Amino acid sequence: MKVDVLLGLQWGDEGKGKVVDVLTPNYDVIARFQGGPNAGHSLEFNNIKHVLHTIPSGIFHLSSINMIGNGVVIDPVIFAKEIAALRALGIEPTKNLFISKKAHLIIPSHRELDAASEAAKGKGKIGSTLKGIGPTYMDKTGRNGLRVGDTIRADFNDRYNQLRAKHKDILAQYDYEANIEQHEADWFAGLEVIKQFQLIDSEYEINRYRNEGKKILAEGAQGSLLDIDFGSYPFVTSSNTICAGACTGLGLAPSAIGEVYGIFKAYCTRVGSGPFPTELEDEVGQKLRDEGNEYGSTTGRPRRCGWLDLVALKYAVMINGVTALIMTKADVLDTFESIKIATSYKVKGEQTQIMPYEFDAEIEPVYHEFKGWNTSLAEIRSEADFPAELVDYIRFIEKETGVPVKIVSVGPDREATIIRN
Repeated sequence: MKVDVLLGLQWGDEGKGKVVDVLTPNYDVIARFQGGPNAGHSLEFNNIKHVLHTIPSGIFHLSSINMIGNGVVIDPVIFAKEIAALRALGIEPTKNLFISKKAHLIIPSHRELDAASEAAKGKGKIGSTLKGIGPTYMDKTGRNGLRVGDTIRADFNDRYNQLRAKHKDILAQYDYEANIEQHEADWFAGLEVIKQFQLIDSEYEINRYRNEGKKILAEGAQGSLLDIDFGSYPFVTSSNTICAGACTGLGLAPSAIGEVYGIFKAYCTRVGSGPFPTELEDEVGQKLRDEGNEYGSTTGRPRRCGWLDLVALKYAVMINGVTALIMTKADVLDTFESIKIATSYKVKGEQTQIMPYEFDAEIEPVYHEFKGWNTSLAEIRSEADFPAELVDYIRFIEKETGVPVKIVSVGPDREATIIRN
């Protein structure tokens, strides 16, 4: 049985949580394969908004198996808060949530290192969420990290203290007042919550599920344009957010990958620093922010907003091997008289449809303009009721990318999701 992959094609915040929640009834297993609590996957049903940071978005479906893969980094404090929130809703996640022993742990000094490093950059800040993600992945690749499986070893405290001491030595080089101790009581309490769950050899388990014929969906975090290798470096996250990350983050062979669902907003957003060719720093951009409630579900930061960028979208489709597109937040464009899509860039006077290596260069987007549909999509539940202008918008994207738009979301609730034929 092939493993399907669902991931974001922009700079994150594309609506992955909601889409996974909608698709989960079609799958037996939902597995997160990278990232950490800098992700914020929002789901809304029964008029209640839920935000997940580490736990797979299938957790609200009790019949599904949910797995946190080896490519994920876990903060026990944030994890414990998520578990408490689920239990307050009457959900007992120990029944269907499993954690890879090979997933790395974010320890309190990782967060202090993150804050100290970002402060030292001054105007060159990359816009870190200050969750300790980057330093944790650095320790992972530097072969110094702590993994979930280490928590059940007899020498865990020695390993923790050794890593903590190393971080203290590094922090001494910064002009930054760190306070690791203030976080440790909550951290060790969170570790006890993690130990309540089954800690598994996830690479064996996910391949066993495949061999048993179970349907599996691999859930990505952040977005393709934040990939450590292929994103807008250095303004990226610290993991591989693209489809290849599902192989390394779960222990899957490339031949095991089936459908690749790529999610994109009907426009573009970005949080923090970094290049954003179609950004609108005017009243149109503010209108997109207001209509789309574009504020980070993890950080609360206002998102930068702009028109859809087809150059970037086609690039993300290419490097992920996307087989089906999912467009979210179409309803945010309901009241716009005209809507634009960037179809190419002008870089140093030359027009191109290729993402330049120097992505921080002065880029002028070249736009194709559409007539807006100027009607509410909020109550639409069938493709047959789409306004003609929305159909034109979707068909243009399909023609340019060569990939069908299989799902269109017209609101935050589960029900506001239209599967297209």
